[in-house]
Amino acid sequence: MSPPVLVRPRPVHRAADLLAAYLPGSFYYSSAQGSLLADGVHATVRAGHGSRAHAAADALDAAAVAGVDGPVVAGAVGFRPNAEASLVVPAVIRRAGAPGVAADVPPAAFGSTKWSIAARPEAAGYAEAVRRALALIADGELRKVVLARCLELTADAPVPVPTLLARLVRADPAAQAFAVDVSAPGDPAPRTLVGASPELLVARRGARAVANPLAGSLPRVADEAENRRRIAALLASEKDRAEHAHVAAQVAEVLGRFCVDLEAPAEPVVIGTPTMWHLSTRITGRIAHPDDPGSSSLALAEALHPTPAVCGVPTGLARATIADLEPEDRGYYSGLVGWTDLDGDGEWSVTIRSAEVCDRTVRLFAGAGIVAGSDPAAELAETSAKFRTLLRALGLEGAA
Repeated sequence: MSPPVLVRPRPVHRAADLLAAYLPGSFYYSSAQGSLLADGVHATVRAGHGSRAHAAADALDAAAVAGVDGPVVAGAVGFRPNAEASLVVPAVIRRAGAPGVAADVPPAAFGSTKWSIAARPEAAGYAEAVRRALALIADGELRKVVLARCLELTADAPVPVPTLLARLVRADPAAQAFAVDVSAPGDPAPRTLVGASPELLVARRGARAVANPLAGSLPRVADEAENRRRIAALLASEKDRAEHAHVAAQVAEVLGRFCVDLEAPAEPVVIGTPTMWHLSTRITGRIAHPDDPGSSSLALAEALHPTPAVCGVPTGLARATIADLEPEDRGYYSGLVGWTDLDGDGEWSVTIRSAEVCDRTVRLFAGAGIVAGSDPAAELAETSAKFRTLLRALGLEGAA
């Protein structure tokens, strides 16, 4: 008789423990589906746009052969087609359940920090860019473009990324929260992409794929009666519903290339974050060929990116307009962040409500979708409201 095989049980972690264990250089990702903390670099995935999914599958196969337990490819990809990417196979992966309920974070965490803030462009410059975009839309070829603006914050001391991440997670445990090392040659110190995105680009579990595009937004306020009015206004807004329809239609079309039994509701619903209300459509499908690396969660994410929620319609013209009208390179903002595993399962989110932190500098972006009927002042106000997620975590909510 063969001796019994001893199976070592996987360690059980708590979500709070993984969050507390995060240090810059690690990869952290949490959502309503669970938490993941990864450390060390077993291998780096170097591939360009359109080939990352197959390169990731090869790296995962090699890691499994080398004995990495439950390997994943994790990291982030920037906005532009030739954008920077930071994708690795970590050496150690720990998992836990979803973060707990929202909790108050002591305001004193950044209370003694002194900041200087530079807006790029200034408010007037952003409003002028919106007017130029509206003129292009009126000419007939461009239907939608998402224009972003940047705030660069400089502190009088290094910014503690673990504290910032913890504040983001505790403020909105349902968000897709993340922290990724995106250091590049020439950086004066390690650079971390950190944020709490409300927008799931795509998740895959087995043969099931889910995407949840958001477009059409209003700020959330303290008065609940006014919030109810804003929810009703979003649902009734012809402008916001048209903007949302662009996004949902394109996401459904792309996901439909990989899926059968695609379900895309005809009407959006409204979902909320601590700072915003968004029109939302949850699109699901069954993947036709789940064993094909070309249908992995990363492959789906690359095919979907960029959605009209962060770029525009048509995509090529919108990208060109963004390059022409935005004075700052977006970097990783409005790209994708997440992970994929050996089976192709994983979760990828749109890198909005995010910032790049390097030593004493915090660089954050917020954008608004410009369509026919957009008002420059309203779009400026929308970007200010979207900045609040990060600014609130830094103790600077009024700075937008």
